[in-house]
Amino acid sequence: MVMPLPDKPTGALHIFAEHLRQHRVELTERWMRAVFHDAELTDSDRLTYEQLADHIPNILEEICVALQDQDFDQVEPAIERDARQHGKLRWRQGYRIDELVRELDLFRQMLAGAIVEFSESRAGFTRRHEERARQLIDEAVSFVTLTSIREVVTERDRKIDEYTGRLERANAELKLKQRLVSDLHESRMQITRSVVHDLRNFLNVFSMALQLMSRAPAKLDAALALATRQAADMKTLVDELVEYSIVLGDANPVAIERFDLRELFDELVASCKPAIEGKGLALVASFDPALSEIDSNRLKLKQVALNLLTNASKYTRAGEIGFAMFADGDDHWRLHVADTGVGIRAADRERVFREFERAASPDVPGAGLGLAIVKELSRVLDGEIRFVSREGEGTAFDIVFPVRLDTTG
Repeated sequence: MVMPLPDKPTGALHIFAEHLRQHRVELTERWMRAVFHDAELTDSDRLTYEQLADHIPNILEEICVALQDQDFDQVEPAIERDARQHGKLRWRQGYRIDELVRELDLFRQMLAGAIVEFSESRAGFTRRHEERARQLIDEAVSFVTLTSIREVVTERDRKIDEYTGRLERANAELKLKQRLVSDLHESRMQITRSVVHDLRNFLNVFSMALQLMSRAPAKLDAALALATRQAADMKTLVDELVEYSIVLGDANPVAIERFDLRELFDELVASCKPAIEGKGLALVASFDPALSEIDSNRLKLKQVALNLLTNASKYTRAGEIGFAMFADGDDHWRLHVADTGVGIRAADRERVFREFERAASPDVPGAGLGLAIVKELSRVLDGEIRFVSREGEGTAFDIVFPVRLDTTG
């Protein structure tokens, strides 16, 4: 039975919009059945009713408003918002773009069918009304399709950028690890070369001492002194190698303890002063009374200070060794070791902390690991190393440590 349209100012499209509202649930279910039975939409089978419907009911309501006002521009912002959310959800649900286009085309077909049904049951719904309704619906659905596709592409590009970023970071980490492996290999080769070189020198000098003993018994004391000195140098080399291997091999978390820094300072002065003064040098020690207890690793700090003091003594033939601990603001303190030794040439300053590097005369005993040990221990203790040096005048090292070492970060 064909029913006439009432003669009201709301118009035919307004009445058609109300018709769509009244049958919104039925129309949505009709569209969902079409989606479920479409052979091209395989992903829809695994979605729940709510997941499949998504923002379609909202979009249908916004189309009704456009029909009612005969103006798509008024509802465009709301449709755009829902279309973007629909596209984003379909991307997360694994839809391909062609599947998204297909399901929205079925939505268009469902609405086109609703126009035909309504026109057949309403005598006053003319072909002109039908064409205008179809035009507004096509415009709305096309806009929804385009906006949803753009959102899918945006999400895809964002994911590609995310994966690309991960890949770039992974490649950077791989290159870093490759470089570290290469540096480690070179370091191990340097260990081999250094140890072999020093062992050869030791054996040569020791052999010379033995020959001197056999050929000139009168020079026995000189030969024994030569052999003793060489043995002491070899002990220094081995001790440094052992200490460095322990520092590098310590994978345990840093044990933090609270201790009196003044007590550590006095202990270092007492242990180093005899050797320094034995070389004819003066030890000038100074402690800032503003310092008291700190939270750090006492043994590692002691190793840092001992290595700096030992290094200063090695490379100083005359003058003095300065040793001090100062407050550096409220949260940090500074370890200071200075000497009047040979100094470090400008060309050598970049490599003084490398393994087996000795920036001065090769006749100084040791493996060239003292500052490498200082650098590694300072890193573990969150210390910042600074140094100034003038060739022929001496070197001053300053390391700034936190008063309260925090290893949780």
